[in-house]
Amino acid sequence: MEAKRELRRTQGKRRRRDNVIAVGVGAAALIAAVVLQLTVFNSNPSESQFAAAQAGLSSPSAAPSANPSASTAATGSNSADIPKADTAAGKTFTGQLSLNGGAVGVELDGTTAPQAAAVFKSLTDASYYSGLKCPRLTTADNFAVLQCGAKGTDTSDDPNFHWGPLENTPANNTYPAGTIAVARTGNNAYGNGHQFFIVYKDTVIPPDSAGGYTVVGKVTSGMDVVTKIAQAGINPGSSTTDGAPVAPVTIDSFSLK
Repeated sequence: MEAKRELRRTQGKRRRRDNVIAVGVGAAALIAAVVLQLTVFNSNPSESQFAAAQAGLSSPSAAPSANPSASTAATGSNSADIPKADTAAGKTFTGQLSLNGGAVGVELDGTTAPQAAAVFKSLTDASYYSGLKCPRLTTADNFAVLQCGAKGTDTSDDPNFHWGPLENTPANNTYPAGTIAVARTGNNAYGNGHQFFIVYKDTVIPPDSAGGYTVVGKVTSGMDVVTKIAQAGINPGSSTTDGAPVAPVTIDSFSLK
């Protein structure tokens, strides 16, 4: 009998230990899922984040990244291949962005956003944008942007290409129609990358913990090209006001001089 009681005690201890391990594994999985959700977000706020900000709610803080380059970006340093701001300071660059065969005239301002203008001038000189995509369209009444410059069908970007600081962010959080601004990782003033967004209706974007979004320039002609893309709507299966354009949008070319 004593042997049986000892066996039951041993089995009970084993079950309690296994339960503790199971709870720990489940908690770790939950934490990993939350971190993934927070770290994969790139550039402009999502529809839910935008709605929360509009309601005056606090957005969650950016989770620590396991990517060394992303961690470096958070400390306020640029990637090694980022051109110096003084290469564009005081200059105005004009050019053309071609989307699905439609021409959009653009102007970038190196006086108010010299670092951003330097980056985009360097990228266009290297024909970086030719063949890239505009994978995100928002169609809310006061949040209307087309986001461009991605290599694939989502807004992920190269974590090894990051730069800052933020420049020329609107004091009133309002981005007028025709604005060209820099997309970035949430809550990171040095999270700018290759992507940009074109505002096609007056838009209000509440700042996150890092601030607003760098306004680098404006559309000077061909705004109808962007509004036509927006009018076609969002791909079925996406959010009602934030998702992929119903017709894929490709950058044929982007040139500045």
